[in-house]
Amino acid sequence: MRSLRRRILTPDISETLLSTRGFHVKSPKAREQLETIGATFLTGYAYAAEARSPAEAEEWLEQVPRQFRGFAYEGAGMAFTILDAMPVGGGGGGKLAGFLAGRGNDHIYMVYVGIGWAMARLPRFLWPKSSTLDPLLLWLVHDGYGFHQAYFRTQQYVHEQYQAPGFPWPADDPTSYANRAIDQGIGRALWFVNGTDGDRVASMIEGFPESRRADLYGGAGLAATYAGGAQEDELLAFRERAGEYRPLLAQGSAFAAEARVRADLLVPHNEVAAQVICGTTPEQAARVTHETRPAGAVQGQLPAYEVWRQRIANELVSLGGVSP
Repeated sequence: MRSLRRRILTPDISETLLSTRGFHVKSPKAREQLETIGATFLTGYAYAAEARSPAEAEEWLEQVPRQFRGFAYEGAGMAFTILDAMPVGGGGGGKLAGFLAGRGNDHIYMVYVGIGWAMARLPRFLWPKSSTLDPLLLWLVHDGYGFHQAYFRTQQYVHEQYQAPGFPWPADDPTSYANRAIDQGIGRALWFVNGTDGDRVASMIEGFPESRRADLYGGAGLAATYAGGAQEDELLAFRERAGEYRPLLAQGSAFAAEARVRADLLVPHNEVAAQVICGTTPEQAARVTHETRPAGAVQGQLPAYEVWRQRIANELVSLGGVSP
């Protein structure tokens, strides 16, 4: 039954091929990197769909090569969210919570992004209740949703630059921040859409309204650091193209560094990207995210998550590695 559930629920791997998606191919090496990421995401999804419990899924996930393991946890986060939402055949609820109570907590940023992937595939009445999630990290769900839409509905969300007039989740979003967080996910997807070609990513971002560019660059900086696929000289050129948005590009890179450090998944391309974009090591960039993280509610109209992002950007500028 579990094997059947895996086969029924898991998307076809062909959907992650750059040729299927119509994405730019910079080089065979970059294509292999991005397609391996896609395949690993689906592997993690399949593990979660078939596992008897989150603990069993974790045993399988820990066997994934460290460079790509975070993407497997992201896929598992999507699968557990969908299983929890299924009225029958999901094996009972609480799987996502159980996953986050175990090894999934080391990958909480990626798991939250996976929740957003699930929401893009589920009808709204099956979306998880926002009150069950961390109120600070909640916006990573929107990031995942935005990535999914830009990845699978590229014409609408990237080329036509679609933005929903009002995103219905969470219901209590007085600052209307949801679309900004979705843009961060779209920016992350642009790294994939453009085959890790930073020059093409920058040109595409420059085609968006100015009000959206900072969030798009933040997402692109995260992808460039976490996913990789670009050499040092390419990253240097990308950083220069970012211009006034370099602090937000660095903020996204610091988020990626924190996600890698927290899960003990640092690999050489993370080191290179953090040094180029943040002007420091990934360990120091991760420390900046810890030191600037809001401890509770913040003053003003912006959610604590956005205040956190701005604090990270400002701190990286003050350290001297990022020019404003």
